[in-house]
Amino acid sequence: MNKKLVVLSGAGISKESGIDTFRDKDGIWKKKDAMQLASIEGWNNNPKAVLDFYNARRRQLLEVQPNKAHELLAQLEEWYDVSIITQNVDDLHERAGSSHVIHLHGELAKVCSSIDKEKTECIEFRPLFDDIQLGDKAKDGSQLRPYIVWFGEPVPNMPIAMNTAFEADIFVVIGTSLLVSPANTLTACSGANHNIVIDPGEVEIPEGFLHIKETATIGMEMLYHSLCKLAQ
Repeated sequence: MNKKLVVLSGAGISKESGIDTFRDKDGIWKKKDAMQLASIEGWNNNPKAVLDFYNARRRQLLEVQPNKAHELLAQLEEWYDVSIITQNVDDLHERAGSSHVIHLHGELAKVCSSIDKEKTECIEFRPLFDDIQLGDKAKDGSQLRPYIVWFGEPVPNMPIAMNTAFEADIFVVIGTSLLVSPANTLTACSGANHNIVIDPGEVEIPEGFLHIKETATIGMEMLYHSLCKLAQ
């Protein structure tokens, strides 16, 4: 039976594909008000502004491709039982070929009810080229909204992510500052013997984690060969 490799990914892995991060010095939330664009209050005050913001982000996904880090993580499925826990709302892990991706903060390629976001029958895919408009309705008759976990909303996949981290033989953190709660608590849930953080910055490394101080693509290229040898 293949060993369990669990990866927690953040904005840093998608940055190398051309997607803006949120919390870097030049990130999105340095230029825009997060509470106006990513909260229930912001939605209630100006739903069109929120829809415009996420429609632009959805369209951006049509212009970018998975990078080497995404691809190497997908290739590791040849050697490991790989689960990706991602804070990212893009679909680059899936497009690279990863078959088990847990999205903590939602997905840009999905839309949902604005009354009950987790109502299964009211969650649906929406092609990225098809903007969400005021007046577009979910199956329960409410206004469609992006299937995104906004500030102040619960993170429905967190229990699944915690259990997945606990089952890890190897736990890799890649491209995240570990500042966003509750995702940053997953390092404490790791049951792995090998724990690694790939990040080029001066991030606070959890106790017992090896720090590969490189970008996502370079760090994954370094780690990939070691993981393949370890699996043999």
